[in-house]
Amino acid sequence: MSGSPAVYSPGSMRAEKRAAAGNSVLAALVITSLKALVGLSTGSLGILSEAAHSALDLIAALITFFSVGVSDKPADADHQYGHGKIESFSAFLETTLLLLTCAWVIYEAVLRLFFRQVEIEPSLAAFAVMLFSMGIDWWRSSVLGRIATKYDSQALEADALHFSTDIWSGGVVVLGLLLVLLGRTLHVGWLRYADPVSALFVAGVIVHVSWRLARRTIDALLDAAPAGVRAQITDAVSHVEGVLEVDRVRIRRAGNHYFADLVVGMARTLTFQRSEQLVEAVTSAVRRVLPDADVTVQPLPRAQRSENTFDRIRAVATRHNLNVHDISVQDVAGQLHVEQHVELDERMTLKQAHDQVTELEADMRRDVPEIADILTHIESEPATIEKPEEVVSDAELEHQLKVVASQFPEILDVHDFIIKRVRGRLYVSCHCTLSEDLPLSSVHDIQTELEIRFKQHAPELFRVLIHPEPNTDNRR
Repeated sequence: MSGSPAVYSPGSMRAEKRAAAGNSVLAALVITSLKALVGLSTGSLGILSEAAHSALDLIAALITFFSVGVSDKPADADHQYGHGKIESFSAFLETTLLLLTCAWVIYEAVLRLFFRQVEIEPSLAAFAVMLFSMGIDWWRSSVLGRIATKYDSQALEADALHFSTDIWSGGVVVLGLLLVLLGRTLHVGWLRYADPVSALFVAGVIVHVSWRLARRTIDALLDAAPAGVRAQITDAVSHVEGVLEVDRVRIRRAGNHYFADLVVGMARTLTFQRSEQLVEAVTSAVRRVLPDADVTVQPLPRAQRSENTFDRIRAVATRHNLNVHDISVQDVAGQLHVEQHVELDERMTLKQAHDQVTELEADMRRDVPEIADILTHIESEPATIEKPEEVVSDAELEHQLKVVASQFPEILDVHDFIIKRVRGRLYVSCHCTLSEDLPLSSVHDIQTELEIRFKQHAPELFRVLIHPEPNTDNRR
């Protein structure tokens, strides 16, 4: 797998790729013309096969020139993965043309070896044209290879590979002409077969190049994943903290761009925000293997072995898009009895709320078979923002509530009382300072007991909200 390119501006990338492809077209036009003229004048099958080869090089260079211009177009409504596969299709057409060249060369070589004799005239022009052609092939192969590596262009890479083999096949033709010339000088008759034999060697080189190109382009067109990359991605994602499993990894390539689709298992108790953070971490892990890849991650909720009964109850409630709190679980003779509070839209009727809670409890029993019975306290979840009628200033009530709080040895201080009247009902809130070492369960018990005492002392209170603070956060 070739590495992904660095980030370049689309305009400069397109211009540089088209310039390299355009120079290749001009070079192919000149070389094809020269080889055809010399091949016809000398009668050399080796040179004629090279001329045919170069003619197809010209067609392939034209296809590449147009394909690199189209492939860099951005995605649109009809081509949502972009136009990058046009480069793979261009390389596939080039492979087909190479195979056609190979078939013609083999056919003509067999005729000259076994059925007819053609006199070869190895001229100085023939050697000059072949050496000139080899020099041009070296130049354009180097340029195309450099641009292909820079922008990870499959079409330009195919052209670069193609022209690099032309240097070797051209050298074989030159050797064939030298052997024919040597045979004439030394009167060795069988050396006249050196030219068609060299042509067969050229055909063998073409078959080799065609096979390599065919495998690469067909893999790209069929969305084959680069060798070993899927395993690397799976390993990288598996090490992301919070990922429980990697269920599926799919990779496809369009031009120089990769697309990766993953399905990963995550704890079903995760919040939506935490899931999003994990998706970002997975995306980063994939891009460490395939830089700049377009990554799509689908999270799957999965139960963890470490889940306790409370986690399992909350997971079922989350699946129903409901909030539960104040969950209490008692083990009575090996059977679990659950008490919980659930919040429902205050605009629902009692029948609607009861039906929804009944369905929730049935699902909880299926998911946690150890549960013997469930008692659910239904609370109304506010759907509208209330506007207090007034903020009450009642120093006497505040003093009385402070006296009540002073009866709790764990409470160090109560302050910031706010008393409001909402829809004719009295609401009170305050801050409560406690020791920072207290366990949260004890803090909750103290809060609950203090709320009860406040309401007992002042029955007119409809709702009490107490905010606990550690003593290190609020020194008074």
